[in-house]
Amino acid sequence: MAGTKRRKPKIIKDKKKRGEWAESVFLVRAGEEGLSASKPWGDSRSFDCVVGRPGRFVAVQVKCTIAKLESGEGYICSTCSSHKPYQRGSFDYLAAYVIPEDVWYIIPGRLVFGLKSISLCTVTGEAKYEEYREAWGLLRKASDVAESEIVTTETTENSYTSNITDGGAPNENPHTTNGTLCGPPKVEAPRFPRNAFERMQAAFDFCKRNMEGAHLRPRKPDEK
Repeated sequence: MAGTKRRKPKIIKDKKKRGEWAESVFLVRAGEEGLSASKPWGDSRSFDCVVGRPGRFVAVQVKCTIAKLESGEGYICSTCSSHKPYQRGSFDYLAAYVIPEDVWYIIPGRLVFGLKSISLCTVTGEAKYEEYREAWGLLRKASDVAESEIVTTETTENSYTSNITDGGAPNENPHTTNGTLCGPPKVEAPRFPRNAFERMQAAFDFCKRNMEGAHLRPRKPDEK
């Protein structure tokens, strides 16, 4: 939105609570990217979340950072647990959130196993992970989510409601108008929110559309 200032994130001081908050942000952001993500019960595993579908789940370790490098150019992010580096096989991907920059890094686990920390948002020779900045496509590929499946809720709802007749039932051929074949409906490429404020607004709009549009869903014959 033109003229909208970027929301400055409020930093949670308690480290554990900040980590839990980062996991919730990851779940929301993954959903915005068309990914199915969930949080396993308990916290004794070597990963925080799972992404994907039955038969194609990938394990994700979520980390966050607010710590600047001594040079002031970039941030240092911990990649260990209880001061011990993660071992091979602990997870499939690391999702590292640089809170002050509102930036996510999706990094293959094999690149960080055995390391206690990595540098992110760097511009010098330490910039080893910039190719993984906002690399959500890696999780889509690993969990076998096709790009064609990522359709905005608004596009789907508009396509459905535009094909409802005056009697309240869908047209037999949703791609015709007055008997004339019009071709498939136009599907716009998804536009993902650019900052925390827009993500909150998108989540609110999603819930609102679902509540308002629930009555438009045709009932199956066996439904009461």
